[in-house]
Amino acid sequence: MTTTATTNTIFARIIRYGALLGAAVAVLGSVAGWFADGSRGVVSALIGAGIAFVFTAVTGATIILATRITKGDLLNPAYFAIVLGGWLLKFVLFIVLLVVLKDQPWLNTVVLFLSIVSSIIGSLVIDVAVIARSRLPYVDVALPGDRQP
Repeated sequence: MTTTATTNTIFARIIRYGALLGAAVAVLGSVAGWFADGSRGVVSALIGAGIAFVFTAVTGATIILATRITKGDLLNPAYFAIVLGGWLLKFVLFIVLLVVLKDQPWLNTVVLFLSIVSSIIGSLVIDVAVIARSRLPYVDVALPGDRQP
């Protein structure tokens, strides 16, 4: 298995688990938001979970895209440009969302904040768990006893 296929598999798994986390935060946050502030709480929880999932997916997608474009050459400047461009896009998007959503009367900022924070902490746990369990080779060398393709 090549490094490209392994890296893409790892980040595809992170995106899938991130989608499950986003769904869980949306459901649990909506229930908690309903009890906290009715429909405003539900909308706030859904927006918070959606924001967190989109940001997790953008990270994984830019790394997968960069790996495919550079054909697995992680030292290619294009790889860094794509990944850093994705992070810059997320930063600008986050600032714009904060400015737009800050004073909306239909939004409960506490529920929004808690759903975003819980999603971010959950996505960090997912990142660590998936990468810790992955078998990404450090060196692309055949070892004694390895099956040859």
